[in-house]
Amino acid sequence: MIARDRFPVDPWRLIETRYSEDGVGETLFGVGNGYLGLRGNHIEGRGAHEHGTFINGLHETWPIRHAEQAYGFAEVGQTIVNAPDAKVMRVYVDDEPISFDEADVREYRRTLDMRTGVLERVVVWETPSGKRVRMRDERIVSFEERHLAVLRLEVVVENADAPVTVSCQMINRQDGAGVYAGTPNEAKSGFDPRKSEKIAERVLEPSEYWQDGLRSALSYSVAASGMTVAVVADHIIETENDYTSRALIEADISKNVFRVQAKAGVPITVTKLVSYHTSRGVPPRELVDRCRRSLDRVAFEGVQAQFDRQAEWLAAFWERSDVQIGGHDDIQQATRWCLLQLAQASARADGTGVPAKGVSGSGYSGHYFWDTEIYVLPFLTYTSPQWARNALRARALMLPAARRRASQLNEAGALFPWRTINGEEASAYYAAGTAQYHINADVSFALGKYVRATGDEDFLRREGIDIAIETARLWATLGFWRTSRLVADTSEDSVETFHIHGVTGPDEYTTVVNDNLYTNVMARYNLRYAARVVREAREANGEEFARVVERTGLAEGEAEGWERAADAMFIPFSETLGIHPQDSLFLEREVWDLAHTPPEQRPLLLHFHPLVIYRFQVLKQADVVLALFLQGNHFTPEEKKADFDYYDPLTTGDSTLSAVVQSILAAEVGYQDLALQYFRQSLFVDLHDLHHNAADGVHVASAGGVWTALVCGFGGMRDYAGELSFDPRLPADWPSLSYPLQWQGSTLQITLTTDELRVHVGSGGPVSFTVREVAYTATSDEDVVVPLADQGPRIEGRPSLRQFADAMRDDGTLISASVPVITTVIPVIEPID
Repeated sequence: MIARDRFPVDPWRLIETRYSEDGVGETLFGVGNGYLGLRGNHIEGRGAHEHGTFINGLHETWPIRHAEQAYGFAEVGQTIVNAPDAKVMRVYVDDEPISFDEADVREYRRTLDMRTGVLERVVVWETPSGKRVRMRDERIVSFEERHLAVLRLEVVVENADAPVTVSCQMINRQDGAGVYAGTPNEAKSGFDPRKSEKIAERVLEPSEYWQDGLRSALSYSVAASGMTVAVVADHIIETENDYTSRALIEADISKNVFRVQAKAGVPITVTKLVSYHTSRGVPPRELVDRCRRSLDRVAFEGVQAQFDRQAEWLAAFWERSDVQIGGHDDIQQATRWCLLQLAQASARADGTGVPAKGVSGSGYSGHYFWDTEIYVLPFLTYTSPQWARNALRARALMLPAARRRASQLNEAGALFPWRTINGEEASAYYAAGTAQYHINADVSFALGKYVRATGDEDFLRREGIDIAIETARLWATLGFWRTSRLVADTSEDSVETFHIHGVTGPDEYTTVVNDNLYTNVMARYNLRYAARVVREAREANGEEFARVVERTGLAEGEAEGWERAADAMFIPFSETLGIHPQDSLFLEREVWDLAHTPPEQRPLLLHFHPLVIYRFQVLKQADVVLALFLQGNHFTPEEKKADFDYYDPLTTGDSTLSAVVQSILAAEVGYQDLALQYFRQSLFVDLHDLHHNAADGVHVASAGGVWTALVCGFGGMRDYAGELSFDPRLPADWPSLSYPLQWQGSTLQITLTTDELRVHVGSGGPVSFTVREVAYTATSDEDVVVPLADQGPRIEGRPSLRQFADAMRDDGTLISASVPVITTVIPVIEPID
């Protein structure tokens, strides 16, 4: 699935052997730490899909202009800002720059070392006069020093003396034009709602800028959002050659230029230490001072110390995060790349959200979605719980805005935004945006999973309980009661059910529906969880609970009302088909025949009007299937199998969030070959650019889903209701699968082979768990080894549309499958005999 002549297999490194200016390479070789991200642009700073330097949360706002305005529509859009670009270190030999489209390149190799976090590029080129030039450049974005990037360049003219110039630059590409421009080529981009908005007006308003020796500073205020940003760079040159330096500073560019009389074989090393600081309102001058202090500290520690600390930090990360797949170096390489992307997107987010693209690109405008809670937080919770806590704190900090949004939509409690940076709703298309109320339950679900796995009751008491209460309140007012009589014309034997109408589930190809199964199932969890934590808080500590009541205005009997609503929650089910309908009217639609849809019409969202898509049974991503995974203890194995069989042929996979969930459920119900197929699709979403938009940044949620597919899909791990369990599904040609987990203060190493499961406790107290419903307890003194008779059921092939051949709805009508066609003649409706 990946061009191995360009990207050879190496379990610890991503290697590129051919030069390319494609945007995918810029994404794949980006480095970041969750706060700051540098795209994998070449240091020459010329041709690029996007010259990107992104800082988590640094954004501009702009008025959303709706064609037709209505009350409650989102009014202010938000988009990530391209921060000043400090990556440029341009080399000239004999006053000629290297230009890869013309240069005689003899060697090229670019490597992202996942053990050290260093991006390295080695280029050997020969000038027209025969001078052989070797360039080696390295860069890191420090995990230890949140605000620091280090770039180091070594140049050697190997066979002759020559004048060499190294021009180090910082450029405002957000507002530049021509070679300064940092936005993707419009002609290449075309229509794609997944891309970032373009802002025509100037965004970065210049503030303080200066040079002091080899230190350069630029700073800006963001025009509409009021945010501020500063970047300061130190330059260090080391060489035995004679050299001179000069500097230039303007509002949108700084240059530190070194002119060297290079002797043959004598190296020139230029190091650039760069510090970025941002704020929601601190004056730019203060941010410049912060940058200076950061660089002063780094100068005292030394450059090499930054590389050494980066390697040490990553060694600890891999010790608690590495998933090892035996006998498949290609899968191992891709898996580690995905796990590294999760660290690069979240490690130093430090209380801001985790954007859908991390800090690797401008796709989705740098927004935070529900992706974080459902796809990224599980990995963080079980490997780096502090990062999970920080991400949940970002939601706690959004509560005031979420309360305002709920009130605006006539609901109690809080409604978290569908997409946002600053906490306010930024989705202009409410049908597939604001209507996805399930984000409330997703946030609460992630909170419950985090507290269960870590035992962090302190966070729950101080901040988490407010999230649980306010999200539950929304369901209590959004939903409503209906009474049904079991016997007609009598008032006896009636049953009350709780319904939620006018919402959109995770599947964005089916919008604004009644009783979406995913939403109802997750809302039921949210209501029950909130009621439980309120009850436990009331019983545990009277003073603390009084503060909760004061903060939230919790009323007497409110939590008990949530439990009643949860117990009565309506869960759609079709007796005729034996499945859970995705919503109350989903089965009324006809089926979209995906098997006969031409490839050039995929993804559907780029080729069909939403109204066309909405009329069919067709899914952008797994919806019911996701509910079956997250709340699997509420469904029987037979129900899971029937639902998977029905929905799998209807799922386009147009969303990168889909294949990982399909992989997990396929493994659980027995489609083990299909599970591996879906897993590989998820694994190579970016590395093979399967959705043709990897150039816009890493699909971070898909990378998180890769971990979940490995640990929960093939590894069979579940933690329903706080009970740890395993039911493995190791692929037939995998010798082994091993992964670490942190569980309630203990560190585990799980190793799965064809015939056994081993649980090792590395530190902490005893851990109790079940394997296929048999209870065990492992301690640090004694591993538990469980023999396995098999790897679960095995079903060949995959579900197909053939099941719809004679399928009937509950009302007796037949379900048919078709592909929308362009009408070229006026149809004549013939009478039915």
